[in-house]
Amino acid sequence: MADNRAIGIFDSGLGGLTVAREVMKLLPNENIVYFGDTGRVPYGTRSHDTIKKYALQDERFLLSHDVKLIVAACGTVSSVAADTAEVLPVPFVEVVSHSVRAAVSATQNGKIGILATSATINSGAHKKQILEFIPNAEVIESAGTLLVPIVEEGWTGDTDPVALETLKRYLAPMIDAGVDTLILGCTHFPVLTGAIKNILGDKVTLINMGVSTALAVKDMLQKSNGLRDEQNTGNKFYVSDKTASFQKVANILLGDYDKDFNVEQVDIEKA
Repeated sequence: MADNRAIGIFDSGLGGLTVAREVMKLLPNENIVYFGDTGRVPYGTRSHDTIKKYALQDERFLLSHDVKLIVAACGTVSSVAADTAEVLPVPFVEVVSHSVRAAVSATQNGKIGILATSATINSGAHKKQILEFIPNAEVIESAGTLLVPIVEEGWTGDTDPVALETLKRYLAPMIDAGVDTLILGCTHFPVLTGAIKNILGDKVTLINMGVSTALAVKDMLQKSNGLRDEQNTGNKFYVSDKTASFQKVANILLGDYDKDFNVEQVDIEKA
């Protein structure tokens, strides 16, 4: 029997819109409720207890919209607060484990790179899970600290000099190590795919967390007969704070999907 309730997706900011985009592409009939905690971003600088507190508040907000499944489209939450799923009444999907499985399946030489934020790298979540699958894997990690602001400035072209020169520095250790697979471990990074391919070439497989997560969502809903059997009736987007660059950044991350969406600001502490 179909389940026509919406899919809930949350992130500490707007980066999770790249995950929402992949879900929309793969499951066009599904309604999406997205919450970006833009008023408290970034989560990565917070303590584990605070991150879990924020994640639970975000999840409760989505549950108030009667969602049928929750996606934590946030590397930090997925790395350190995935156990919040234990108290949820609906299925939960995070972005780390599915991207790891995709990378493990893709690699031929056991050399896997991880390009992520410093908080995600410091959590060790990707590396730990990779080594559980391939104990002798060589995992090369790089914290792309400057890449999020570069994306939000819109410097994302395949040949943009700022993006290319910055990426060359972050990717140098991976080139030296000869990785054949690279996990884009931050939801902002897929929009830099063209520039990354210009540096690494076509022999390195790029793992987009949004794609692997969307596939996991589809699989989970198919197995539970939870897919929507009606056409999409509209997606909803919420944030905890607006900024002057909100629409610009949202359009960059969503691409061609829902560019003219309406967004509502909510007080997450009271919602």
